[in-house]
Amino acid sequence: MKLLKFTLIALLFSAVIASCQKDAQSTDGSLTKTGIKADTSDNSGNFFASKGTLTIEVDDSTYTFDAAKDSIAFINVNIDSNKYYGLTAINKAHTVSFGISSLGFASPDLKNTIAGGQLLVTADGKNTRQYALSTEAGNNPSNAIYLEQYMQDSVLTKGTFTTLMSKKGTQAAQVVTGSFNLQRK
Repeated sequence: MKLLKFTLIALLFSAVIASCQKDAQSTDGSLTKTGIKADTSDNSGNFFASKGTLTIEVDDSTYTFDAAKDSIAFINVNIDSNKYYGLTAINKAHTVSFGISSLGFASPDLKNTIAGGQLLVTADGKNTRQYALSTEAGNNPSNAIYLEQYMQDSVLTKGTFTTLMSKKGTQAAQVVTGSFNLQRK
């Protein structure tokens, strides 16, 4: 059941990420990429960051998403009468994507257990390193996301997280840490 919920959350995050950009036809008939910004008056509770960064550290690598050029969203979803919130991001080159979620409602000064997470890295255009939330994460007291700020003035969200993720094909769990400081319009 947990795997099913995680898969549904990951698919939803992927759909939201994919909708962050669309192809548009220019006046000369060629296709161009155009960004789509979320309407912050939308009552869905889903917001694209307009400024700020999301940084993830795993293995000996650091991945930084910059909202000025990459797509970063704060997501609120309802699956099987359960509420989840989380962060999702994809870089402009579409070579790194990330999603993390927690059960419950987002609010300032909130620390919750991480319920799902995925990191995909494609360095050479062919081979993808895939990390998913480790089964060991649920038993680890440091498996948490901390929202220091949420929807306060121009701040969309600010905080940190720590969890355990396993690389596809291995059983060994990697410590994954991150921080985020994102603003909305």
